[in-house]
Amino acid sequence: MSQGFFPGTASLVEDIDKRLLVVLRDGRKIIGTLRSFDQFSNIVLETTVERIIVSGQFADLPLGLYVVRGENIVLLGPVDEEKEANLQQLERVDVDTILAAKRAAEEAERLKAELTKQLRVDWLRDDGLFD
Repeated sequence: MSQGFFPGTASLVEDIDKRLLVVLRDGRKIIGTLRSFDQFSNIVLETTVERIIVSGQFADLPLGLYVVRGENIVLLGPVDEEKEANLQQLERVDVDTILAAKRAAEEAERLKAELTKQLRVDWLRDDGLFD
């Protein structure tokens, strides 16, 4: 084992005071500066934003000081500041615009699922399975 490697939660010590991207279990993506952590991988992020991405657009929703429970973390890693500054494939928009786009996308997904479910039921009825 190399001398600079810390297994498990202890490896977070190398990321103190670095900007991290954290993907949560519910799919949200948050970016903030790691200030503290504990043995359960609970973390404290400062100057945190939630990055919302919808259809080639994005916005950062300010969250401030944010505590994340370790069991909700799926993935975390350092933010590449150069790539962050040159986000050319995505258009930055204001928070209200992205929240409206997110609601519209969620509603479209809900309608699609509802129609798909209805089509399956109709298809099974036409097939004579419910006679």
